[in-house]
Amino acid sequence: MTVRYWAAARAATGAETEAHAGPTLGGVLDAAVAAHPALASVVASSTFLIDGHAADRSTLLEDGSTVEVLPPFAGG
Repeated sequence: MTVRYWAAARAATGAETEAHAGPTLGGVLDAAVAAHPALASVVASSTFLIDGHAADRSTLLEDGSTVEVLPPFAGG
């Protein structure tokens, strides 16, 4: 899967995108946090999209999916 990081998630990983594998969104997020421990607190307060659709940790992934990690954004 391609994982795309936004805002604080990008700052925590130092990457815009990277690849992680897992059968569910939770598995992919766990792999990303294992690679970047600073990401744990960001993931705890983030929302997620899979191929543009809202998802939770139990959502099953298909090969080639794009996961987006969207931390809370400030501003108006």
